[in-house]
Amino acid sequence: MNAFDWLSHMGIPEVDKFDIVEIKFKGGRKDYFRNTGLLPLTTGDPVVVDVPNGHHIGYVSLQGELVRLQMQKRKIKNDDNILGIYRIATEKDLEKWQEAKNREIPTLYRSKQIIEELKLGMKLSDVEYQADNSKATFYYSADDRVDFRELIKVLASEFKIRVEMRQISLRQEAGRLGGIGVCGRELCCSTWIHDFKSVTTSAARYQNLSLNPSKLSGQCGRLKCCLNFELDSYLSALEDIPNVEKPLLTEAGSAKLQKTDIFRRLMWFSYNDDNNWHSIDCDRVKMILDQNAKGITPYNLQQDKPFEGEFDQNKNNQDLELLDKKFAQGKRKKKRKPKSKKPYAASREGGAPNQEPHDKRNRNQKNNRNPKKGNRNQNPQENPAQAQGRAGQQAPKGKNKGQSNKRRRPNRNRNPKNDPNKGKSDGQ
Repeated sequence: MNAFDWLSHMGIPEVDKFDIVEIKFKGGRKDYFRNTGLLPLTTGDPVVVDVPNGHHIGYVSLQGELVRLQMQKRKIKNDDNILGIYRIATEKDLEKWQEAKNREIPTLYRSKQIIEELKLGMKLSDVEYQADNSKATFYYSADDRVDFRELIKVLASEFKIRVEMRQISLRQEAGRLGGIGVCGRELCCSTWIHDFKSVTTSAARYQNLSLNPSKLSGQCGRLKCCLNFELDSYLSALEDIPNVEKPLLTEAGSAKLQKTDIFRRLMWFSYNDDNNWHSIDCDRVKMILDQNAKGITPYNLQQDKPFEGEFDQNKNNQDLELLDKKFAQGKRKKKRKPKSKKPYAASREGGAPNQEPHDKRNRNQKNNRNPKKGNRNQNPQENPAQAQGRAGQQAPKGKNKGQSNKRRRPNRNRNPKNDPNKGKSDGQ
């Protein structure tokens, strides 16, 4: 039962300020009281108000000119029947009220046990104690009329208090208990709805909703109140939609209505209960209805005569095709990010200027270990003549001392790094 005073910044003179204040009680219940003592009240102040046979404590929820509009909406007369406000609640008043509120939960549990013992067909939902601890109000819901005269006697003798039984509807019960709706917000009946209007299944039919009771019913077990919110918009849009009571007659077959898109003004038909649906606009449907009334049968839903022109079916179903393409595409594989070259650049900056990368040196050493493949890591820019001259310098021209007379087997690995005679002088 939240309220916002949107007239507070209008600068209304204090002399003409409305003297009736809206007070909020437990469970969202609101009532109106007159500020006879002209107390300086603000929204949220606890006040002690006059009630029949005692006093009660509530919180200020609204004041000013907006209260006058709320009273006109609820058809409450500004007469002497409106009770007054005593004072702003003190600490002693709040402590006494808290003691009375602490009795509500034990009283509720014990009252349910008594109802089961008496075998009464009623559901007790809430108990509210008055601030002066002189009266308790029992809120219940029942499908049929309940004779609770015996129950009142048992409750009065059990709790030593004056008892008042008040029957509420299931919607009011849900508003008192509160909760979260399927929309994710707090229930409308517990925030701002005061007068509950009747909701019928015709409201769901006008909005082309599936008649599924589990989806259309709220937490109270009745049809959702929000079905009436957009009903006026649908009814105004349905004025331009033709009423198709029987199938449309065409040469391609009788076309039966399957679905209607009210706001796009499109209607889907199927030939002879076929699975393929064909969409046409409402103007075309009106034209076919007029032709059938005159005894004229068009060629199909889109054309009056054969080969009259091609009908672009994709225009009407363009949004549906976009959705199909969106969900038909599989998940794209994420591209691997290229490895960063910053560590190598850092090593080049900190290390030797001509130092090769580690993996490149390992690849050169691996190729040099195999003597059968020869040296494949020769410099590609080296001249062939220079390579031949370098090979001639490496080969020994004469025999060294200590060398046998046997013919030395030529070394197939011409890599100067692997030459065993490299670095030896002729005198060795």
